[in-house]
Amino acid sequence: MKKRRPIHCTRALVLVVGAAVPAFIQACGPQAPEGPSITAVSWGGSYGRAYRGAVQIPFMEETGIRVDMEDYNGGLAQVRAQVDVGAVYWDVVDLEMADAMRGCDEGLLERIDIDMLPPALDGTLAREDFYPEMHGECGAGMLFYSTVYAYNADLFPGEQPATMADFFDLEEFPGRRGMRRVPQVNLEFALIADGVPLEDVYATLGTPEGLDRAFDKLDTIKDQVVWWEAGAQPPQMLADGEVVMSTAYNGRIFNAQVLEEQPFVIVWDGQVLDYGQLGIVAGTPRLEDARRFVAFATTGESLAAIARRISYGPARRSGEPLVTTHLATGVEMAPHMPTSPDNIARALRNDWEFWVDNQDALNERFSAWLTRAN
Repeated sequence: MKKRRPIHCTRALVLVVGAAVPAFIQACGPQAPEGPSITAVSWGGSYGRAYRGAVQIPFMEETGIRVDMEDYNGGLAQVRAQVDVGAVYWDVVDLEMADAMRGCDEGLLERIDIDMLPPALDGTLAREDFYPEMHGECGAGMLFYSTVYAYNADLFPGEQPATMADFFDLEEFPGRRGMRRVPQVNLEFALIADGVPLEDVYATLGTPEGLDRAFDKLDTIKDQVVWWEAGAQPPQMLADGEVVMSTAYNGRIFNAQVLEEQPFVIVWDGQVLDYGQLGIVAGTPRLEDARRFVAFATTGESLAAIARRISYGPARRSGEPLVTTHLATGVEMAPHMPTSPDNIARALRNDWEFWVDNQDALNERFSAWLTRAN
């Protein structure tokens, strides 16, 4: 039987400090596998299942390299802990764009040369095939995805929410809201709901007055918010009636719609369009196998295979024509993509540079705001 590392040791690393770290690593670090293996870290839930079917299993079958999957909720804390103590056992990590850029600046991620990634099937070089905003110095582009909000249609038999302002309108649409327990996207949504034009959102957030305005808008619904951390939570919260509407990743809502026949409706107005990347943790002793995995995962074919399982758009142009119907249900995927013409009409593109520059300060302010009584 193949040896596997104990999950509780992995999750506990970030809690260990000081002189106890080396002893902890020696006791709880990964055990020697039988044959080559890597650990790939991603978002779990319906996306994790899509990732497994489209990338993990085909890669293992083609290369003989075992891929152990672990879930996380984002951020760089666990990556930083492993790199700082020189005991890296995560190899490849799914990253939000701002985290990929910060991780690169901090030396937490290996450089990824776009010219070393495979060309498209027609020979188009990777550099030309990837959308330009999708590749960074330490990250290979994966998918376009959006944070939207969705509601349970059964709870709104009359007038239904249609704009970002409606999410913040407790009088017209009473009931609890779900929101991710982080400042990013919530602040953007607050300003959009308060009437700030999309093109002015980040300029407004960059001023003290604009930040105050965003937090003041969040104050109007704060006592009705249920906070979530993992992407699988919003669909469950909606299904259980814990909230009447929630911010969510568009693909998670799509899968609940088509696979579970949930009466959910996505509101695309004011969606924040974002970019996912794959990064390789700096100092991994399995660097070459990690590079092979990244190269495999970011081909147009692999990205399309993910997109046929969950509605996130490929980072490569060559992947788009391969995204036809949903693999399990036959539903046409194009209308459900965040980048489709109708859905993107009122989209805000995430300004990852703003978040690289301001993440720490806004995390601190957001945490203080959460604990402050209205």
